[in-house]
Amino acid sequence: MSNYMEMFPIYLRRLDEQTTVLIGGDEEAEGKVHQLLDRNAKLTVISPYLTEKMHHWAKEDRFHWIPRQYQPGDLEGAFMAIVAEYKGDVNEQVYHEAMERKILVNVMDDLPHANFAFGSIVRRGPLTISISTSGAAPALSVRLRQRFEKEFGPEYGYFLEFMQKLRAPMSKHHYEFATRKKLWYELIDSEVLTLFQQGKEEEAHAKTAEILGKEVVMDALSHHP
Repeated sequence: MSNYMEMFPIYLRRLDEQTTVLIGGDEEAEGKVHQLLDRNAKLTVISPYLTEKMHHWAKEDRFHWIPRQYQPGDLEGAFMAIVAEYKGDVNEQVYHEAMERKILVNVMDDLPHANFAFGSIVRRGPLTISISTSGAAPALSVRLRQRFEKEFGPEYGYFLEFMQKLRAPMSKHHYEFATRKKLWYELIDSEVLTLFQQGKEEEAHAKTAEILGKEVVMDALSHHP
């Protein structure tokens, strides 16, 4: 058996339907709050103080702020708990309460008090790349993220958003699944992504029309300005 921490990667969704409790109000907490708010998480933050940006978000009611230290019982009804800043034995207290309540818990930079870990994330629109070294070398995760941020530019977001617009028209105009599958791969393997990268949006649309059919692209663009 390997001696590194085994990880099973998943992507959580519908975070707006269940509460995430985050403990901490410093810059580290701010970064995690930002990521959660970007995903429309239903969030409660527990901390006697907040960064300036987090104060702004709290005033906008983007999350519920409890202005005090963590107390046992604060995780009641939570789906996930994150300790971004801890003092004394708070990490251990949160971990044990989370285990008793059978919820997801992560004490950042304290793997023994976590039943899941965060990866280094690269996001380009619908594209999410998460990198983990299973706790062996977090610094390598950061370096890989920095590399991928350069390699995967905003064109991937534009391309995927365009692909999403094409889905319904594809089903409408190409009834057979095998046909759609063949065309999707042909589109992916074409120079359409490169054209988006070069800022040639009209040419990208034209090339897509050559592959999928003009009516598919016209429907996609007319229904999604």
